[in-house]
Amino acid sequence: MTLEKPPTKAELRAKLQSAVDSYIQEGGEIHVVPRGLSGRDGNNGLLETPLFDSPKNSRTYVTELIANIESRRKPPARPPAKPAANKKPRQKTLYDDFGEPIRKIWVDE
Repeated sequence: MTLEKPPTKAELRAKLQSAVDSYIQEGGEIHVVPRGLSGRDGNNGLLETPLFDSPKNSRTYVTELIANIESRRKPPARPPAKPAANKKPRQKTLYDDFGEPIRKIWVDE
């Protein structure tokens, strides 16, 4: 499985230049836009087409609907408790009142 390498910037530039050249040879025309010309209207920076000319839409609040759905949702199932593994008995040391070891016993925990 071989992966194709993406084209380099030089290859992309050459491909774009050849596309432009073929467009011009077929009779295409390129219009030059003066530097600094913008799609904005005048010096006030407003766009030629107004964006907010329609009336404000009314909103549908769904908080009650979401609360209803959440109340019907089942609580997440708890994973079953793992049974106690077969623990090996361990040795426990019994001490007297003075902290001296008396004996050792085996305890299952």
